[in-house]
Amino acid sequence: MNEEEVWHIEPSGPLRGDVVVRGSKNGVSKHMVAAMLGGGESTIHNAPEVGEVHITAAMLRALGIEVEISNSEIRIARGPEINPRVPAEYTGLNRIPILMLGPLLHLAGEAFVPLVGGDPIGRRPIDFHVDALRQMGAEVEISDKGVYAKAKRLQGTRIVLPYPSVGATETILMSAVLAEGKTVLKNAATEPEVVELALFLQRMGALIELSPDRRIVIEGVERLHGASTWLAGDRIEAFSYLAAGLVTGGEVRVHGCHQDRLVTAITTLARMGAQFEINDEYLCATKPPEGLRSAAVQTDTHPGFMTDWQTPLMVLFTQSQGMSVLHETVFENRLVYVPALQKMGCEIEVFDQCLGGPACRYHDTNAKHSAVVRGVSKLRGADVTLPDIRAGFSAVLAAAVADGASVLRGVHHIERGYHHPFEQFVSLGLNLSKGTAPRV
Repeated sequence: MNEEEVWHIEPSGPLRGDVVVRGSKNGVSKHMVAAMLGGGESTIHNAPEVGEVHITAAMLRALGIEVEISNSEIRIARGPEINPRVPAEYTGLNRIPILMLGPLLHLAGEAFVPLVGGDPIGRRPIDFHVDALRQMGAEVEISDKGVYAKAKRLQGTRIVLPYPSVGATETILMSAVLAEGKTVLKNAATEPEVVELALFLQRMGALIELSPDRRIVIEGVERLHGASTWLAGDRIEAFSYLAAGLVTGGEVRVHGCHQDRLVTAITTLARMGAQFEINDEYLCATKPPEGLRSAAVQTDTHPGFMTDWQTPLMVLFTQSQGMSVLHETVFENRLVYVPALQKMGCEIEVFDQCLGGPACRYHDTNAKHSAVVRGVSKLRGADVTLPDIRAGFSAVLAAAVADGASVLRGVHHIERGYHHPFEQFVSLGLNLSKGTAPRV
């Protein structure tokens, strides 16, 4: 009988201690792709040890890129020959292949990448990526197996994104830096991870100007060289552990992620009554004696409340007094994890209306993108299957305050996106053990 690894969780009271977060999971893989463009060796420091890194490294090696991973350091250098095709075996594993189109066009004049994957949080179409490359002169064909593109040399142009997509902005950055002429990108994403990627490319010799009103100007250069960078701390992971301390009534000190990457998150939690200690060494949030208050929160593009923060926030809502509202405006199916929490006793109801904020782009669709949460809910242990990375972390938080033991399946999702999550939770005092169970 096929078996899978599971986590067994016994509630063990408040979580307390220190957590050191490493570089962003959402940033490290993009830096690895960007390093393809350099004529020499590039080094990425403070890299997290997550599954995403190893998947991306395997794809790069298949293309003829040398990758060496040693603890928190990743060294990348181009080999003598470039294979322009990402093997089909990487179909659906993550969304990184689509970002390789531009770099491969620069290195080989053609590229093939398999269909993208990632967490099932809603449509993340490749249209923006493909349209941008076509505007830059590439010929692109899409089939049921993947995307094929070719170009003698990409040309700078003017591009206006219909939505400030992080992935599309990153594609355009990595395609425009070696294109002929100037590229002006309007309505670009401005998330810290995007700016961090632009700074890395600048270290490699790219000419990039970050202008007001979501505008980025890139002047193409003839070549880039290798560079070294230190990844800033993962703001998703930092918020997740702050929430872990709050939801269990404990005190988790988060090191490695500066305050400026968590400004909106800190204010949101403070409005709910969380008390903060912030200094140059760590951030810490504690629950007041009277408990946390309810809130209405809307996710948005940066500098708004990050969509990846809302999954641990949802569990926090269940342990806050009153009715809270969450309005998701970035991905239409981000609330796919709610049934797992409902199974554990979380009183959550989802709606297709825009609640807790102005109408968003999903207001006239059937997407269940708003949630009303009743607190304080008495949670119970359960056997649940985790659908994605962030949902996995939220289920751990719910299990930590539930009445009775829980079994979490699909824990590979958590390990794909968080740095040593099992060890981190154990160090905070969670009664957590690994085991196996028949697949269901």
